Amino acid sequence: MNGTQWIIFFLIIQGIHGLATWKLYIKAGRKAWEAFIPVYNAVILMKIINRPWWWTILLFLPIVNLIMFPVIWVETARSFGKNATVDTFLAIVTLGFYNFYLNYVADVKHIENRALIAGSSAGDWISSILFAIVAATIVHTYVMQPFVIPSSSLEKTLLVGDFLFVSKFHYGARVPMTTVGLPMVHDSIPKTKTKSYLFNDKYEERNTSWINKLQLPYMRLPGFENITRNEIVVFNQPADTLLDMNDFTPDRNYYKPIDKKTNLVKRCVGIAGDTLEIKAGHVYINGEKNVLPDRARLQFFYEIKTKMNINDFSNKHGITERSPRPYEIFNISNTYWNNPEYKLALQQNPQVSLVVVSQDSLNTRVKGRLTKKVFDALKMTVVETRFDANMTEELAAKVAKDPSVISLEKVNSETPDARLFPQDSEYTFTADNFGPIYIPKKGETLDLTIKNYPLYKRVIGEYERNTITSRGNQILINGEVATSYTFKQDYYWMMGDNRQNSIDSRYWGFVPFDHVVGKPVLVWMSFDTIKKKIRWDRLFTTVHGTGEKTSYLIPVLVLIAGLIGFNRFRKRKKAK
Repeated sequence: MNGTQWIIFFLIIQGIHGLATWKLYIKAGRKAWEAFIPVYNAVILMKIINRPWWWTILLFLPIVNLIMFPVIWVETARSFGKNATVDTFLAIVTLGFYNFYLNYVADVKHIENRALIAGSSAGDWISSILFAIVAATIVHTYVMQPFVIPSSSLEKTLLVGDFLFVSKFHYGARVPMTTVGLPMVHDSIPKTKTKSYLFNDKYEERNTSWINKLQLPYMRLPGFENITRNEIVVFNQPADTLLDMNDFTPDRNYYKPIDKKTNLVKRCVGIAGDTLEIKAGHVYINGEKNVLPDRARLQFFYEIKTKMNINDFSNKHGITERSPRPYEIFNISNTYWNNPEYKLALQQNPQVSLVVVSQDSLNTRVKGRLTKKVFDALKMTVVETRFDANMTEELAAKVAKDPSVISLEKVNSETPDARLFPQDSEYTFTADNFGPIYIPKKGETLDLTIKNYPLYKRVIGEYERNTITSRGNQILINGEVATSYTFKQDYYWMMGDNRQNSIDSRYWGFVPFDHVVGKPVLVWMSFDTIKKKIRWDRLFTTVHGTGEKTSYLIPVLVLIAGLIGFNRFRKRKKAK
């Protein structure tokens, strides 16, 4: 719904509330008209049910209000003597329409200064749980959200298994657009594939479905800083309107609301108004090479030829990411090679491509996995290992000096990739050599041509909600010929530091500001998923900043212990 429709909907709800409660207001010593005045009626109702006025604010916070409405319905019934379990049940299952019964049929009296403590331990426990959920939802939605690093796109900078606190208030907290959903749950209920929110995902019905009309328009609270170049940002993935994340051609049969698209974390290497180009994996902004913060650790794949076994070489240099099908050449005596038992062992569990060189120089290609037992039994020696290893440029320089290295060469993609943005045959970009491309800025006007039409078609159509098509050499926006376009919001270019193992803006293009979730500020927990242990040195370290990371774990533990001690002291003093 648009703004006008929401106002009309709001007034209808206020009218229903007034009709359902005006007699109750009178019985509580108030005026009947007070039940009909928007917002004011809620403040008066809080007085009637003996609750603080600021509960009114909670009634207007999306998602939070889904919890607060049932609470208010029950509290209203109890304020007029309806404390039985059946009254609580009816107040909730009738979605508050039980108030009509209380207002017009039941003979009820208002109970002033009623006890606010629940009549049973179960009721008290439920109340505590509800308000804990309310408080957590407010913090999660408008202040700080926990987030876990699921992939290696920022590896060496942020690690898989890092748990982050993401600030919502730095850039301004985004008001939830999806109004009906479970609190603190993203796009699906944990451990299931069931949606956690109410929405019609069919693209062609997204604007006509009555369910989707419950969506709020995009709104954001004021922030105190803008996104700056090279900051790490959490955002909703624009391409999550697609069914297949490996196919970046828009799927018109599927759509997700913005705030329910997959959360991603990348580095913002280009901000609105920049002209960006990628050369050999390095980003250039407005013609100059982008200088990353000193904590950033760019990684690239390098083709390595070495005389060592692949596992020994990887362990020696701490290489954790490499091509899945390495290529190894071994020397083996004919005596062992002709043994059928060893031939069979070599061909089990195909994972590694092998070339076994016998003493009579007969090369035989075998697919198989060599266990240490078989390797030792065959008395094999490595002639050459060739594989792609993902390394920082500093580690690559160190590896190049290893005496066992035959050659080391940085991998540079030269073949155009059809998956890359803008998925148009006129643009022959590669993942390592991309652009130049202009990043749209709010309020700036761009000349539109058939040449740049593929680059900005999705921005103008999808993100800024216009109808855009081409006809011959003409571009039509909302049915009219257009030679230029003025952008309505800022856009950003997000990339991973793990340059050749990151699905990012090179594949799905610009990230609109309305997709921005927040700024990660703290790694509060880090768990190594491979070694199955906690990375203690990363706990409570800042995400941004310069120099080596410093763990604030000890100060945090001291602070927590101090707060616990103070709370106990306060309780003992109060008891005396």
